[in-house]
Amino acid sequence: MTVRILIVLASCIGLWCLVSKSHAAPAGTNYDEAKVPRYTLPDPLVMLDGGKVADAKVWRDVRRSEVLELFRMHMFGRSPGKPEKMSFEVFERGDGALDGKALRKQVTVRFAEGDGAPSMDILIYLPADAKGPVPLFVGLNFRGNHIVGTDPAIRLSTRWIRSTYEGVVNDRATEAARGTAASRWPVETILARGYGFATIYYGDIEPDRKDALGESVRAMYLKPGQKAPAPDGWGAIGAWAWGLSRAMDYFETDKKIDAARVAVIGHSRLGKTALWAGATDERFAMAISNNSGCGGAALSRRCFGETVARINKVFPHWFCGNFHKYGGREGDLPIDQHMLIALMAPRPVYVASAEGDRWADPRGEFLSCVHATPVHRLFGKTGLPTETMPGVGKNVSGDIGYHIRPGKHDLTAFDWARYLDFADKHLRKD
Repeated sequence: MTVRILIVLASCIGLWCLVSKSHAAPAGTNYDEAKVPRYTLPDPLVMLDGGKVADAKVWRDVRRSEVLELFRMHMFGRSPGKPEKMSFEVFERGDGALDGKALRKQVTVRFAEGDGAPSMDILIYLPADAKGPVPLFVGLNFRGNHIVGTDPAIRLSTRWIRSTYEGVVNDRATEAARGTAASRWPVETILARGYGFATIYYGDIEPDRKDALGESVRAMYLKPGQKAPAPDGWGAIGAWAWGLSRAMDYFETDKKIDAARVAVIGHSRLGKTALWAGATDERFAMAISNNSGCGGAALSRRCFGETVARINKVFPHWFCGNFHKYGGREGDLPIDQHMLIALMAPRPVYVASAEGDRWADPRGEFLSCVHATPVHRLFGKTGLPTETMPGVGKNVSGDIGYHIRPGKHDLTAFDWARYLDFADKHLRKD
């Protein structure tokens, strides 16, 4: 008995060390505002020829394309358009799902012809009592569609799934995993507010590993003999965002969904993805970034928390090759993340931080909203209505919304309450 206890104790200590190590900030990380370097942000309203953007027409006709091209060239890479041979298969329609509260659909999107073609599965819940097409939240999830709820009809993912802890390289979905991320996806609350909900496992599109290019949708577009994308070729974030656009292709065919009122949402690296999806695909009516940090909503030039050098070292597959040049040289970037938020204009965008998530630089996320506001104002919009960062547990919103809540890096009920209120303001017709 004593030996068994010691083995269990040793295992627990080892697991604690592994988790602690994975969440520890690396040496040299700056969490001191006094040590933020002096920086000058590129002006989103100054065109490449030096001219000033005077109105919304010039932004739309000239400057927006310039900024989008800069992000493609230097950060996220270039993504292809809609595949010619893409198809949709509605796997099942579950009337009376969630104790009669929802209509459930599970849709397989095949990106090419043939049963073995790359594909992704969309899980969709729509309010059962809807009288017409409904607005929708769509977001990628980390561990399979089955993690968002305990509904036994949700198909278990058959793809590679990263373990909760580091060191496991070939984890698979199990029945025990059902509903393990339900707190992040309050499906019934969303439905009760009159919105639909859709989610896709991001590993369907590309497994989140640096060696997974051959398993990614990106492999469909490699030329014969090509082993890696071009320096300005799309990375994993570009692929995940591309997958969200393919989901939008399906939504446009579904008469129960109002495809003109779809909000794309993401947490952490998928918050970066949501912002890029909203920037590249103007069919998304709203974008929501939850704790997206470096490469998402946080200003790169602040070098606070996670940095460009660190993110490219640990996750070299996320961005295009050209972005790797800017580790320690953030000031040389012709863009910064306020310009990514500005690409949503005049559509609404919401950014959220957590007080305990200094790695994601909450102040840097807020300042991106501040510096994106002039672009929204070209369209007669409010943008962010203040330059003063709100207190913890408070939110501010115009056409750009922001809050910082207590707690850690997570997607919580507090966050969803703000997002639903923001959607009510901007997406509801009644």
